[in-house]
Amino acid sequence: MPTHCRPIVIALVVSLVAGIGACSRQPAAPSEAPSAAPPVARAAAVDSERLARAEPEQWFTTGRDAAGTYFSPLTDITPDNVGRLGFAWDYKLGTSRGQEATPLVIDGVLYASSNFGRVYALDAATGKELWKYDPQVDGQWARYACCDAVNRGLVAFDGVLYVGAIDGWLHALDARTGARLWKVDTLIGRDARKPYTLTGAPLLAGDLIVVGNAGGDFAGARGYVTAYDRKSGAQRWRFFTVPRNPAEGPQDQPHLEAAIKTWDPAHPWDRGSGGTVWDGMAYDPALQLVYIGTSNAAPYNSHGNGRKGGDELYAASIIAIKADSGALAWYYQTVPQDRWDFDSTQKLVLADVTLDGKNRQVVMQAAKNGFYYVLDRQSGELLSAHNFAVVTWTKGIDPKTGRPIPAPGADYDHGPALVFPSESGAHSWQPMAYDAGRGLTFIPVIESGNVIVEAEHRRAGLVEGQFTTPAFTPEGYDPAAMKSLYGDLPPLKVLAKGMTHDTASRGFVRAWNVAEHRVVWEAPTATSWDGGVMATASGVVFQGDANGLLNAYAADSGKKLASINLGSSMMAAPVTYKVNGVQYVAIIAGYGGGAVIVGSPLDPASAAYRYGNDGRVIALKLDGPAPPLPPERTDPPWPTLPAKPTDLQQVAAGELLYNRYCSRCHVFGRSILPDLRRMSPETHGLFHAIVLEGAYRPKGMGRFDDVLKPEDADAIHAYVINEAWKAQSPPK
Repeated sequence: MPTHCRPIVIALVVSLVAGIGACSRQPAAPSEAPSAAPPVARAAAVDSERLARAEPEQWFTTGRDAAGTYFSPLTDITPDNVGRLGFAWDYKLGTSRGQEATPLVIDGVLYASSNFGRVYALDAATGKELWKYDPQVDGQWARYACCDAVNRGLVAFDGVLYVGAIDGWLHALDARTGARLWKVDTLIGRDARKPYTLTGAPLLAGDLIVVGNAGGDFAGARGYVTAYDRKSGAQRWRFFTVPRNPAEGPQDQPHLEAAIKTWDPAHPWDRGSGGTVWDGMAYDPALQLVYIGTSNAAPYNSHGNGRKGGDELYAASIIAIKADSGALAWYYQTVPQDRWDFDSTQKLVLADVTLDGKNRQVVMQAAKNGFYYVLDRQSGELLSAHNFAVVTWTKGIDPKTGRPIPAPGADYDHGPALVFPSESGAHSWQPMAYDAGRGLTFIPVIESGNVIVEAEHRRAGLVEGQFTTPAFTPEGYDPAAMKSLYGDLPPLKVLAKGMTHDTASRGFVRAWNVAEHRVVWEAPTATSWDGGVMATASGVVFQGDANGLLNAYAADSGKKLASINLGSSMMAAPVTYKVNGVQYVAIIAGYGGGAVIVGSPLDPASAAYRYGNDGRVIALKLDGPAPPLPPERTDPPWPTLPAKPTDLQQVAAGELLYNRYCSRCHVFGRSILPDLRRMSPETHGLFHAIVLEGAYRPKGMGRFDDVLKPEDADAIHAYVINEAWKAQSPPK
């Protein structure tokens, strides 16, 4: 499931689920035309030859090249002059949601994507808007975006841009004007309101566009990827990653007959089976293989309800699919019987490396579970798997079988367990960068654990997007504060007994030597959740952080070379490109996602806390001025509150419902989405209309009348009002 850390009073995502038309493929409608600007003369003129050359001045794919390396051959910005980087331009996206996309830069035009699947074409030298496109998504869909209504990027080929919108439609746009050429519905079960969303970047695979989906955090999702003809949008094949309910008959694809034997017969099929493909994919044109990484099974506590579990193929796996037929070529399961939310959906990088004296064509992944995997990309043979972060869920990977060696301390069947890495993973969706010349991969590492609580019968009930395994960072684990929801819990020091490593959550950029299977250097980062990484041939490694700094490190030593204050928190990876002889570094800035949308209130040190979280595309160049900082954010005064609730039983019931349905998005304190304690009198008056009728759907707040009754909304409202009174009159 998409990564996040999840204390139960946690932060947010937006709400959305349903609706859009049932037509599977539609041409552009005049009302959906993008905002107009003079069209560029030449747009996204990418072909197979240009992709193979990976021209240094360009950034053709989200990972820059067909191998997905996030590595640039440009050398004008060096370790000696990187401190001279200054402001070139910025462009405001008009949103405060999380930004996870890496833009494309092709022939002087920067193409960026943002929340819900919006697309922007900008002059890469000036930031001038050329056009923008809005897919017109119903705000209800954010409800089933586990970790914010984000988007991770575009595909460009032969004058066409391809983008997935969060409501599951794949859009093809004319790169010259932004006009929609066609759109196709990628989701199954739309009429049944299955909890699918589309947040990842599509994949170009020859004449195909391959799209996955998210939703493994919710009841009902079954993972698959679908390939579409890139010219017409016609479906060519669909590959299911996990089995369907055996009650529906034999499995619908041959590879699933072997898979179903590895699932517990008592699996709750009505709650889905997970295995979604919400990020990492790659394509080898020579082998004609599509590589995908799959998420956790759903629900991922396979021991719940008395079940014994099983390997649960092909969840938490790396899979190769034949591009011509959509048939399984090979698979490697990184975490059989995953019980810790260890998706294998992180970015996949293709490379030719020398291992043990042999030249090997490989696919590589720094996985969520803390291991760096190197697989033969033709056969799937495991070549190496070594941990790059603290790992306690297993004693290691058996080199003969490729299976993890069990670690009893990671079992939470009979009480809470402190497990490393956390559900956020030792490495999440944030891109890593691979420098083939140095043989190094630069990984944005999350060094954090989770206290996992087996709590199917907890008073809060099933929390949307969490299934049966709530998990807390060590910093967010407070047994006293959690007692009303979870009962008596052991102190952290008891759970950490015997651990010799630091249990505090931290972040690093680590340089991993692929051939030697070891960390060469590490540099501490601002938080445990900072941005993706980009590297250059001149020996500079770039990463943005939560505190608003774009940091540059020496590729050979990890020495920090510069920190440029942009005043915006960053999660995405930067890009670098060249226009008219000038090298630029650009990034899409904006915080959220698994960092705080499902997590905790903003850290006061973060730029999002201090300056707000207005999304921006920011570009730098040598000898530019200091980047302008946004105005500092101030909280409005407390509004006049409704009368203090007197029915304490109603307030207590509201606390449980709030934690079940609301806390994943709305935390108390300064965050990305509103602190509901600060609702205006007008909003209080609209509370039922917002929660039950969808009055704020245009803002991304979905309706909850499918799970809440009017008396439930009253209880939640009473709880929020009571918390507001407590905040204004804190105990002495």
